[in-house]
Amino acid sequence: MMRDNYDFSQGVKNPYFDQLKKRSKKQSLTLFLDDEIVNWYKQNEIDHQTEINKVLREYIKNN
Repeated sequence: MMRDNYDFSQGVKNPYFDQLKKRSKKQSLTLFLDDEIVNWYKQNEIDHQTEINKVLREYIKNN
């Protein structure tokens, strides 16, 4: 059950707040991938969004 009022006077700032602020901004987009690619990521239990972003960063850095 929720209370009507909460006391945050003893609250502590999130120690990760500054790190989160510094993260690069990301944009959401729809990306269509071949079934073979999506299935490979799923079979290997890899976070495909993070990994594809990392692969694209490497590609840009090396070209």
